Formats: sequence, C-alpha cells, structure tokens
Amino acid sequence: MPPSRQPSQARPLRADARRNREALLTAAREAFLAGDTDAHVEEIARRAGVAVGTLYRHFDTREALVAEVYRQEVADLCAAPARLLAEHGPDEALRRFLLLLVEHAAVGRGMGEALESIMATDSPVFDDARSDMAHALDTLLTAGTAAGLVRPGVDGRLLLRALGGICGMRAHGWQQDAIRITELVHDGLRHTASRT
Repeated sequence: MPPSRQPSQARPLRADARRNREALLTAAREAFLAGDTDAHVEEIARRAGVAVGTLYRHFDTREALVAEVYRQEVADLCAAPARLLAEHGPDEALRRFLLLLVEHAAVGRGMGEALESIMATDSPVFDDARSDMAHALDTLLTAGTAAGLVRPGVDGRLLLRALGGICGMRAHGWQQDAIRITELVHDGLRHTASRT
C-alpha cells in the first residue's frame, strides 16, 4: 500500500486544495474527539463539505487520514515549548507543558479506536510522536537545569514514560487525578533543584 501523499513530498497545493485538505483534517478530528470513532470516509467528507473523491486525492486510506490527524496533534503540541519558554520561566514552562501532555492523552483517548486502526499498519506515527515529545521535554528540562530551577539527571524519554503511566489510568475521573499527580511530579523536579 503506498504511503499517504504529503504536500511536502509533491508540488505545493493550490489554495483550494489546501483548504479542502484542512477541512478534511478538521472534520476528522472533530468526529474522532466527539467519540464518532467509526466515522466513515463518506461522513467525514460530508462534514468537510467535499466529495469522497477529494478525500482520496489527499489521503490514500482512512488510516492515512487518522495518522495525519494524530501527526498534526503532536506537531501542535511539540511546537509549544518555544512559546512557553518565551512567556514563562523554565520551571513554569515545564509545568505547563506537562499539563499539555495530560490534555494530549485525553485527546488520544478520544481518538483511541480510530488510532487502533493504524496500530496494525507499519506507520511510524507513534514512534515519531514519542521521539518528538521526548525532544520537546528535553528542551524544557535543559532550560530548567541551566537556570538551576529543575534537577539534573532526568531526560525527556524517562519523564514521558512516567507521564504515560500516569495517563494510562483507567479509573473514572482519571484526567483530574492525572493532573494532580503531574503537579506532584513537577514539584519533585523543581523543589529537588532548589534543595540542592
């Protein structure tokens, strides 16, 4: 099965084609987050106001569409550290990004069944996402350590693994518990630095 075509791999999209592609991604994201994880391509195309053929011109399969929605979510998330560091001190930027990761986990749960459809493929989307999120955390941890506000010796991959455990809870009200536990993790990182 050929990989989904991306605008960067082909000639640039015309303005109307770019609008159609964005409308499809928005419609798919809204459907998945609303719990309509079984939304068929026909329904997504209808919500986007385009024909099914237009959807298939941008995405070879439904799985390719799901993968691109998730990839876009991760790209938006991983763009946050630069903005957070520009607006806040490194320790507060780290705290806010950790909370964004919890929110991202909630988005992932909303897309859960849709994401399962690409887990069976050889798509690198999850490996790429983990690497990108770990790198974003490394940026924040490095800034915090350099400022003496965050303890050294913790890397983004380890912290991401801890957040994965926290956000993997299945209990009712998991997100509020995850936020509270994430705040405790952040306090441990920050206050250990101040004691040393």
